[in-house]
Formats: sequence, C-alpha cells, structure tokens
Amino acid sequence: MNNFKYTNSNKRYHTLDYFYKEKFKNKICKISLNAGFTCPNIDGTVGFGGCIYCSKTGSGEFAGNKFDSIEKQFTEIKKVMTNKWPNAKFIAYFQARTNTYAPVEDLKRMHDTVLKEKDVVGISIATRPDAISDECLDYLEELNRKTYLTIELGLQTINEKTSKLINRCHSLECFKEMVEKLNKRNIDVVVHIINGLPYETKEDMLNTVRYLNKLNIQGIKIHMLSITKDTPLEMLYKSKEFHILSKEEYIDIVIDQLELLRAEIVIHRITGDPKIEDLIEPQWLTKKFCVLNDIDKEMVKRDSYQGKNL
Repeated sequence: MNNFKYTNSNKRYHTLDYFYKEKFKNKICKISLNAGFTCPNIDGTVGFGGCIYCSKTGSGEFAGNKFDSIEKQFTEIKKVMTNKWPNAKFIAYFQARTNTYAPVEDLKRMHDTVLKEKDVVGISIATRPDAISDECLDYLEELNRKTYLTIELGLQTINEKTSKLINRCHSLECFKEMVEKLNKRNIDVVVHIINGLPYETKEDMLNTVRYLNKLNIQGIKIHMLSITKDTPLEMLYKSKEFHILSKEEYIDIVIDQLELLRAEIVIHRITGDPKIEDLIEPQWLTKKFCVLNDIDKEMVKRDSYQGKNL
C-alpha cells in the first residue's frame, strides 16, 4: 500500500501534477517559450561555447519559434493544449538559454505580455545563478507578488572537477548564494541536475542530491545526460568514449536520490526528453514512458518512497 503523503496516484514521489492540483485546484499546463536570449557562457561574459551538453537551441527543443513574438508563440501553443485540456490554466515557461540575461525593462515587457493572457497563473524562468543582477532580483520580487513565480537554476553537479569538464563556468558558491538571495525574497527555486555526466560515479550523483536536500529549494529536475548532435559533448564522446548509464543503472540511481530528498520537494522532472532526431546516446531515452513506468515498478518492488532514507 502506498502511504506517501504527497500523492493522488500510484506515484511514490512528489509529482509536479500533484503539486499544481493542490495549489491551483486545476489542471496546469506549462507553455514553453523561446524569447531569443543568449547566454553569458556563450558570448564571452563568463565563458565561451556554453556548457558542453547544450544543444543549438539552448535546451529549448520544445519551446516556441524564437522568430515569432512571445504573444504568437503563447497563443499557438495554448491552442494545442486547450484542445486536449479545455479547462486548463497556464504557466508561461521561459525555457531556452538564460532568461534573465537582458535589461530588466525587456524582461518586464515580455512578462507583462503573457500575464495579460487569459488563465495564466504563473511564470517560470530558466536561468543561471550568475545572470541575476541585484536590479533583476528586485524586479523578480515584484513579479512574485503579481503571480506565482519559479526560478529554475542549472547546477547539474556539485563536483567541481566535473563542472570544469562540462564548462559550466559558475562556482558552487555562486549557486548557493543565489539560492539564498531568492529564498530571502520568498521566490520558489527549482534546481536542474544531470545524472551520467562523464566520469561521475553513483556516489557523486547521490552527493549532489544530499547537498541540495540541505538547501531551501522547492523543486528539482532530474535529467539523464543526453548526447546530442553538434555539441562539444558529442566530440568528447567520440574521442574519449565514456560510460553511458544503462536504463537500469539510471533507475537505480534516481530511486536512491529520491530516498535522500525531503518529501515536500517537488519532482518537476525525473528523466530527460531529448529530440529523437538529434539524440546519439542513450537510445533508451526515446522511450520516456517506459522509463517512468519502470521507476514506479521498481519503487514498489523496493517499497521505496521519496525521503525514505532521511
């Protein structure tokens, strides 16, 4: 019998769907937008070339067309979602690249555009911890009073050796300081991590989660490393072929990570979702729902649940 507190289904972890239904009493859909941002790790402000796994779309594979206006992107994607969920409400997700890396007035103009749309209940902003100025923090605090705001920060790993290898170009201390600054302004923080980074051990991946569990974060996105075409990671893999986690290894690691996370932390994502035509490895990522189902089955088999080992 599943006695996990934060669930309304067979899930043994705190799903985003459960969180939204409890908070908004409604079906919530996220609309992924591409505002055409760049990144300080691409243009030379903090580094060149970006993180080695980052695709040419800047992790915005499923966002709108950057050549369309925000309004047009939002309207077109909303129409598709409304056909499936007629009574849904929406969160505008600024996804591609670094979405606070612009003048505050530009950010405000974009956010005001989506906030005018009917049934928008929140905004989610994907960014880097080194790309939020004090002026931007003031604005985000103001925005958080208008709507439900979530800031998504890419950490990926706490291992500094791996951080250098993947060319993350910000320190762990920088990340921690930004989490604390956002905490002080009562803004929800969601952290991205990646399992299977080159040469990392299972213990490295568990240590990243142990570290995050001690911080005041509200959510986490767990990704499997995907090697995609036309990235520095593809070149590294072809020149120095490193171990790619099998589906079984990934499931084992994820479940152990979940057991180390506080039950109230929302699991926004539990596997990767790469574009199939760009994916080189691992091919098992193309069967997302099989991975999700296998995680559920293995958790039942182990009598596992989020927070079990705390």
